Amino acid sequence: MGEMEIYLKPTAAIDADHPDIIETARRLTAGCSNDAGKAVKLFYFVRDSIPYNIYMISVFEEDFKASRILEWGKGYCVQKAVLLAALGRAAGIPSRLVFANIKNHQVTPHIIKMRGTDLFPAHGYNQFFLNERWVNAAATFDEKVCEKNSLPCVEFDGKQDAILPKKNLRGEPYIEYLEKFSPVEDLPFDWIVQRITKIVGPDKRPSLKKDKKS
Repeated sequence: MGEMEIYLKPTAAIDADHPDIIETARRLTAGCSNDAGKAVKLFYFVRDSIPYNIYMISVFEEDFKASRILEWGKGYCVQKAVLLAALGRAAGIPSRLVFANIKNHQVTPHIIKMRGTDLFPAHGYNQFFLNERWVNAAATFDEKVCEKNSLPCVEFDGKQDAILPKKNLRGEPYIEYLEKFSPVEDLPFDWIVQRITKIVGPDKRPSLKKDKKS
């Protein structure tokens, strides 16, 4: 495997060796004949079975552990990306994290009021190494959130890049990628906290009782 080994190893956050991560990956990919098929199964599990919840943002490192996100059953984009990377590695697929600064033109007014901006620094998503190339996969927003807000769901076939779309279902501006950063093999926690603390404050923990996801 050579240079791909680093994208298969567990880390403190991407704990692909955790029993629950291993069992979930095994269950979801049972019957799949290739890595692309496995990646698709894992993508849709994280997209829809781990609903997006902006209130899960945290500035504490332990709240980004993949096994913890799996247990909680919800997360925001970075947490979902960490979980998807862990599941991918547990399934034997080289997996890594990608980050970008984005502008969400369709973010709801109460979220803008809460955050003070429609800019999202350090938006996290994934890349899988499939068929000899890296493929992007953003499992960020679940189907229910997209339906509620008339937004297109990101669909992933294991072949083509699948990132958040530029337009919503009405053809209006949706996601604008302002800056993309180089992919990384592990969670750059300090780097993320530096970028989100000014928005969410220095003591933000996941709000486990908050179920609003829009």
